[in-house]
Amino acid sequence: MGGSERTVVWFRRDLRIDDNPALAAAARDGAVLPVFIWCPAEEGRFYTGRCSRWWLKESLAHLARSLQALGCPLVLIRAQTTLAALLQCVDSIGATRVVYNHLYGMSFNGDLLYEPWEVYDENGLAFTTFKKYWEKCMKLHIDISPSLAPWRLVPVSGIENICSSSIDNLGLESSKDEESSNALLSRAWSPGWRNAEKTLEDFVSHGLLDYSKDRMKVAGTTTSLLSPYLHYGEVSVRKIYQLVRVQQIKWENEGKSGAGESVNLFLLSIGLREYSRYLCFNFPFTHERSLLGNLKHYPWRADEDRFKSWRQGMTGYPLVDAGMRELWATGWTHNRIRVIVSSFAVKFLQIPWTWGMKYFWDVLLDADIESDILGWQYISGSLPDGHELGRLDNPEVQGQKYDPDGEYVRTWIPELARMPGEWIHHPWDAPSSILEVAGVELGFNYPMPIVELHTARECLDDAISTMWQLDTAEKLAELDGEVVEDNLSHIKSFDVPKVVLKELSPHCDRKVPTDDGRNLELQPKELKGTNKQTICVDVIKASKMEDTGSIANSPISRKRSSSGSVFNVPSYSSSVEVHSQNQHPGGYLVGSSKYILQKAERNCVGKQKMTTVPIVVQTPQEHPRDLPPDEGGCG
Repeated sequence: MGGSERTVVWFRRDLRIDDNPALAAAARDGAVLPVFIWCPAEEGRFYTGRCSRWWLKESLAHLARSLQALGCPLVLIRAQTTLAALLQCVDSIGATRVVYNHLYGMSFNGDLLYEPWEVYDENGLAFTTFKKYWEKCMKLHIDISPSLAPWRLVPVSGIENICSSSIDNLGLESSKDEESSNALLSRAWSPGWRNAEKTLEDFVSHGLLDYSKDRMKVAGTTTSLLSPYLHYGEVSVRKIYQLVRVQQIKWENEGKSGAGESVNLFLLSIGLREYSRYLCFNFPFTHERSLLGNLKHYPWRADEDRFKSWRQGMTGYPLVDAGMRELWATGWTHNRIRVIVSSFAVKFLQIPWTWGMKYFWDVLLDADIESDILGWQYISGSLPDGHELGRLDNPEVQGQKYDPDGEYVRTWIPELARMPGEWIHHPWDAPSSILEVAGVELGFNYPMPIVELHTARECLDDAISTMWQLDTAEKLAELDGEVVEDNLSHIKSFDVPKVVLKELSPHCDRKVPTDDGRNLELQPKELKGTNKQTICVDVIKASKMEDTGSIANSPISRKRSSSGSVFNVPSYSSSVEVHSQNQHPGGYLVGSSKYILQKAERNCVGKQKMTTVPIVVQTPQEHPRDLPPDEGGCG
């Protein structure tokens, strides 16, 4: 803490003190300005939903109290552009560095066990199935050494010159109605990094041992409930992994049976989260189209009425409707229910999976775009190891399996509260006398099934047949009449894209993916004041990709893409530290008549855990005119 650096620490989805590499490095090297920037103008169609914004507000308040206790206030800024806000902070305090935890596209170095470019198959290609990906991960070394939390922070001078905002004026709650609805969330959830650690400790101590047998129960608290904390980085995945493994060793020494199975199953859920980042990084188009190329011919039904019935929990299938009503009311539902309702949407109703993905983003408390993409692609049959295209799960059978007593359905569908358990998952089959006693009038106070099972089966089969016909016709046309047996053998097969990773280490580039999925343009820019400063950014990207580019310079799984694609939904009411341990971690200030652009270090892989943005001085006329522009989401 005796250094002379003046560092802006840019918080994004890493709202914690403990195991925060950027904050730890800044605290070690000098004075610190912690800042969080909220820029709704940059959110676009992926503007954060009400429940998730409530969580963010509460988490920021918790972080602000923690930072204040350590000696530094958290500066909150509501801005028109993130870049302008960062430059204002730099100019106001005369910053020598800007640091932030690694964000590549939509994920953080400080929030993953494995970097996306470090895991590849024997041919050097990115994995496209989770099982093989996770098997490879389990053979790799994991660096789980956490960054020590600072015990004191040295504040910088000049904060009074920053146009900051109070947490209420950030606009995270946009109306009195939202505030009223959000008041209910505080009864069930306690955001904040300290609460995240308590939730983790409680789960490891009391829930983990029985996770293997309890995780599928849709009623009650049977999972870790860590997903919203993970999304906003209030707890690091490294800390979770470390605590779980230590507990496993303890149980094994005590001879407790079932511990290994529970731990492995829980780590699988962590692995799926890792894989969601891996998939989006290597295949950045997956936010708007299927990974399997054949699915571009699938005839989705853009039926807004069916979509509305599904959203409102009025499909006539009790388990599906209960799940959708719980989701709308609380912003949360068990992962098994998420699978059931999403499968119903894409298989029974044939609603485009991108519609469902966007709706989940809008309403989930733990809305996470990468996990959202993975889940919906998996359910829709858009992944090589996803649900089979022809798989049609019967909601009645699922209800009997996961809610045998009907407790969950009765909780969320009061009109069925008096239905006997024998009939609650298929009230349309119940005798009229039973319906009368239960007060259920099908078609009046509870809907008849929106589509019959046999009809859904026929429609799904027809859609798959149409898809293969169109796909085959396109492939035959590409052969230009030269049809031989060898060619025909590949006609009806899935098209899986390839991305080369082996020996193609990501290199530093001035493209900074932001947490909202855009590319932040950090072009050298003259600032007002006595010192003319410019930000030089060294950031990572994966290079030389086949079939798709790195997420750092591609559409980046663009959550804010403005293109008119199948992603349109009906409306309804980066990089690692480029300096190693033995390198100077900061930027350089030189004479006012000299412009120095620090040379980017090209090999950015390793154990580095944050990004450093050096601040340098320039004379405007000496600025290189051809400088490439900088371009600057668990159960």
